[in-house]
Amino acid sequence: MDLAEGFRNHREKIVNKWVEYTLSTYVSSGFFVRERDTFANPVGANIRQALEKLFLLLSKGADAKEFVPPLEQIISIRSVQEFTPSQAVAPLNGVKHITREIFAADKERKQLVNELYDFEFAVDLAVLAAFDIYMHYRERLYQVRINEIKSGSHILTDSRCPSNLLPEKKIIL
Repeated sequence: MDLAEGFRNHREKIVNKWVEYTLSTYVSSGFFVRERDTFANPVGANIRQALEKLFLLLSKGADAKEFVPPLEQIISIRSVQEFTPSQAVAPLNGVKHITREIFAADKERKQLVNELYDFEFAVDLAVLAAFDIYMHYRERLYQVRINEIKSGSHILTDSRCPSNLLPEKKIIL
């Protein structure tokens, strides 16, 4: 049995555990894991979809450039939330441990654990690319904030009701 067959046989189990692990990093993790409706749970649905794509790319040994679309799908969400850079990309690394654990538990595929070097290296490259993507999105977020301050539109978005900012006119009868 080769590694590609091991990935095919355990793909669903690995991806499900990986999604569950990633979603567990959120405060409302129970909701994100349970709710499968795309409209009710867009964060969970996007992360699930992106991790499925990413696992297929990682397991087939795709070029690191192909990792960018699914990574952007995940990191664009995590970069605007209350995660530090390391917290935002850390769940991507979890697939290495999950894969080792699942292969080690399968008596027929136990020997495949020793063949995971290239897969784990690809995961490391994906994590590094995710960090670059995270920084790109954070830079864009801060640039938008700077532009709001320069244009004065922050007054409308960061203060109380805009009508409250208008000078009061006293009505004289």
